[in-house]
Amino acid sequence: MKLGRLNHVGVATPSIADSVVFYRDIMGATAIGEPFDLPAQGVKVCFVDTPNTQIELIEPLGEGSPIHGFLAKHPGGGQHHLCYEVEDILVAKAWFEGRGVRVLGEPRIGAHGTLILFLHPKDTGGVLTELMEAH
Repeated sequence: MKLGRLNHVGVATPSIADSVVFYRDIMGATAIGEPFDLPAQGVKVCFVDTPNTQIELIEPLGEGSPIHGFLAKHPGGGQHHLCYEVEDILVAKAWFEGRGVRVLGEPRIGAHGTLILFLHPKDTGGVLTELMEAH
């Protein structure tokens, strides 16, 4: 297993619309995608492109969204996770599990249309870590 490039930084937000205004008008972002719903993940997503990675804005979608807990602790939003690319998600899953790192659920399709999984932050230095199978 070889860790690939940082694909994106996930930022939870109570309002993608407000966050887009911030990234556009304050941060100077010029490439901002259209928000879209990911019902299977319980979130609405919007990508902000930067020269070397993306910011993934994530807003709760519905009452069962896993983002509600994060926003309860951080009402204004904040950094939620880091996402790294891997060549093969199943190889990565086995590799991390073999080293005692807890994998949160089974691989599933993420916002980029490829397989993803999350690693427990208590096993990854306090950082919720997403792995994404590279295209």
